[in-house]
Amino acid sequence: MSVSAEQLMSEARLTVAEISPQETHQRLEGHELDIVLDVRETSEWDEGHIANALHTPRGLLEWRADPDFPKHEQRLAGQTAARIVVLCASGGRSLLAAKTLHEMGYTDVCSMRGGMTAWKESGLPIE
Repeated sequence: MSVSAEQLMSEARLTVAEISPQETHQRLEGHELDIVLDVRETSEWDEGHIANALHTPRGLLEWRADPDFPKHEQRLAGQTAARIVVLCASGGRSLLAAKTLHEMGYTDVCSMRGGMTAWKESGLPIE
């Protein structure tokens, strides 16, 4: 039996909280986030990103988040209690990425609803 992308996202929403760009910004300003994880592709990242965000393309997430992988990302790997918000362009990849991190043992992960598109539409700052 096959599953659609929409079904995968609906399933992810059962375990992953989604927050708005405005709430993400408020949490950043209040130092209530440890990692803003941007899972977009490099070409998307280069068009603008949130200051101090960690860029890890979705296709590399599992390896970069695994402390046993030789080329893991030090800011992320093994930081299972870190307060993380994941974002992408529109919110789909970030939702699936956050679910993956939950499955890997990360306990405080959410997805930014609407992604960078919604962030930019809200007039929030980008680099």
